Parts: sequence; structure tokens; C-alpha cells
Amino acid sequence: MGEGQYGIDPQTIKRIAEEVEGLVNAGIEVGMVIGGGNIFRGAGLAEAGMERVTGDHMGMLATVMNALAMQDALEDLGMYARVMSAIKINQICEDYIRRRAVRHLEKGRVVIFAAGTGNPFFTTDSAASLRAVEIGADLLIKATKVDGVYTADPIKDPTATRYDTLSFDEVLDQRLAVMDATAIVLCRDYKMPLCVLNINKPGALMNAMLGNNEGTSVR
Repeated sequence: MGEGQYGIDPQTIKRIAEEVEGLVNAGIEVGMVIGGGNIFRGAGLAEAGMERVTGDHMGMLATVMNALAMQDALEDLGMYARVMSAIKINQICEDYIRRRAVRHLEKGRVVIFAAGTGNPFFTTDSAASLRAVEIGADLLIKATKVDGVYTADPIKDPTATRYDTLSFDEVLDQRLAVMDATAIVLCRDYKMPLCVLNINKPGALMNAMLGNNEGTSVR
């Protein structure tokens, strides 16, 4: 949503697509899991009285909308992209099938995983961890608004300091706001390295790919 309070900002989508283009041109296979909080947050509406399952299903549909927007931005740059949904929406995107997703990646296509895990009560963080493990990714990147994991909220606490490296157990024991616990445990159990970085910093994704000191590394 860029600097807005709601919806999809075309310039933000384009900028992220250009960053992804640089990775693909460098020979890196890229899969993306996109959330839907800029359009709808199921958990938030559940707190207001809506049934949680209904709210989560609506949130999944919001991620499909974002995924289609990202696919369009990537294709506008001349790239090949496929949206694969965990819920069946055959008329607008493919169903998620692991082997097919891997084949798309091998052919140099960007795969955009939509609709989370397809199940209520699981966040897109959990979906990202799950898909990363399923496709045998080398690295899972949590692209957020801050440049890593801090000892406290850096916006509220100016004395907060950034961690360069953390272990998964440290994240869980200290209850650090990296990803939800389900996602962290999955990464830990399957030894999936994680990097938390600022998606708004130009070149951050490539820096992480090159092994430079970008964001916070969790292993």
C-alpha cells in the first residue's frame, strides 16, 4: 500500500517487481508469499465480532488480489510469473501443486504463492515457511518495514539495538517479533535459514543474496 492507508500502490508494486527482476536476471529462482493486510485483516475483524474462519477466508482472498497485482507488474517488465493459490480459483490462477511450482522455478518463472496455507488460523508467515521448506529453498526472506530484528520496537524505543544474528531458539525464548511461533518452529526444525530485512531499502534483496550484512540473520 506504499504510503497510503489502504489498497495497492502501483509504484510500490513496480519497485518491488524491479528488485525481483534483478534477482531473476542474476540466475536466482524466486518464490514469493504475499499477505493481504493492505486490503483486509481477518484477525482484526474477528476481534470485532466476525467469525474467525470467515475472516481468515476473506483475508486469503485479499492475498490473491495482491498476488495478481504483483504478477501483472512482473509481466509488465517482461518477466514470466505464475500465481498459485492454496484455495481453488481456477479461472484466475493455478492451484498450488508442489511439483508444478518447482518446475516453474526451474524454468525461470517467478512463483507467487497466494491464499496462505489455505487454512484458517495460519498466517502468511506460516505459509512462507511451509512453502520454503516444500520447494527446498536455500533462504527464506521476511521482507518488512524495518531493517532487521531489534531488542524493542525501534519506533517506540530509540535505544533499541538491532541484532545481526540470532538463533531460532533465541527468537522463541525472547518472544521476538520476527514471525509467528509456528513459522519459526518450522524453520528451526527443517534448518531453513531466515533473513529479516527492509523491503523499502533499494538493493536489500540482492545484498541478502550476495551474503552481505543485510538485516538480521536467523539460523
